[in-house]
Amino acid sequence: MIRFDLETPRATSRRAAGGRRRRALFVSSPIGLGHVHRDLAIARELRAVVPELEIEWLAQDPVTRVLEHAGETIHPASRWLASEAAYWAAEAVGHELNCFEAFRHMDEILVANFMVFHDVVSDTPYDLWIADEGWDVDHFLHEHPALKTARFVWLTDFVGHLPLAEGGPREAELTADYNAEMVEHIDAHPRIRDRAIFIGDPDDAVQERLGPGLPTVREWAEEHFDFVGYINGRPAITPEARGAVRAELGYGEDEHVCIVTVGGSGVGEALLHRAVAALPVARERDPRLRMVAVTGPRIDSGGIPSDDGLEVRAYVRDLDLHLAACDVAIVQGGLATTMELTANQRPFIYVPLERHYEQMIHVDHRLRRHRAGQRVRFADAEPEPLAEAIVEQLAAPVDYLPLDPSAAHRAAALIAELL
Repeated sequence: MIRFDLETPRATSRRAAGGRRRRALFVSSPIGLGHVHRDLAIARELRAVVPELEIEWLAQDPVTRVLEHAGETIHPASRWLASEAAYWAAEAVGHELNCFEAFRHMDEILVANFMVFHDVVSDTPYDLWIADEGWDVDHFLHEHPALKTARFVWLTDFVGHLPLAEGGPREAELTADYNAEMVEHIDAHPRIRDRAIFIGDPDDAVQERLGPGLPTVREWAEEHFDFVGYINGRPAITPEARGAVRAELGYGEDEHVCIVTVGGSGVGEALLHRAVAALPVARERDPRLRMVAVTGPRIDSGGIPSDDGLEVRAYVRDLDLHLAACDVAIVQGGLATTMELTANQRPFIYVPLERHYEQMIHVDHRLRRHRAGQRVRFADAEPEPLAEAIVEQLAAPVDYLPLDPSAAHRAAALIAELL
């Protein structure tokens, strides 16, 4: 096995008054930034429950940017991780990302990153490992159970690869095979995951079967997961506070602010261009409309054409506050951004990536359950219909299902029981 000459992590003290200081390693998925925001919320609650706990993060860009801003300890071996975000961005074509095929072909990255993880935990004793959709960690621990030397917590907001009609019978066979392997892993090694936490409610799990002869996602998840509700990075702002937040962010009372964002993974430039093309048409119907297009760190903001009423930003600190304060938003079908808008009762249009089963099935199911947002297919997101959808959403009443603000605390309490 490859070994790295690792630096000593900054947080080295293991003892506090009254006993040994406990230590956790947190692995946060870099596919979008929703994972790290909810993971930070869990970490804050976990430290409140276990004050002496030291948390180090094994993470990669763009997650590390958020962690650095939050003042967290990033393990120096993080620099050895192969970029998953860059890989996923490279797999996208326009507004299409076949996420199942992309997952199938990223073995080299998963193996490399698990080797980094294994070297880190071999060099430093941890009491707890937490992986938020760290697929490499979970898979290879089940393949090699003897490598488990600490309590392990698995976090996810969906369960099961699901086929799309475009994939035909072959995709249905392959997804069922992958799901059967997952079921067999858990049946054969039920003690690998000391806690499996579903970031959502039982009704958020879809009713589709994992495959022929296998249970439904909902049935299997209810048997193997603790449900804690959805976790946002920060509490929703109240309607009474929205005006003050808008003023602080520079949005006028007489403006209708439309935020367009496609996440931090680098996939979604095509949607940005579609949204910007719809702006002149929408402004003919609502001259007060102001659009803020956020490209994220992996899309060249200079490639977005300028226009009246348009502001293009490469990066927005506290983007969730901008989403909470906006009048309408246009986003991909990613769960984190859409649920931030749902929690804050904001009108929005979501355009799932084509061939992305998680966005098209799992996320869509959850948003429909919450009565949240208007789904638009990318093929239909031409300037005229997209402008019409913006204007309609500005006038549409919002009555989404509320989210439980104590979800992060419940997750932390479940994790703390292991310590």
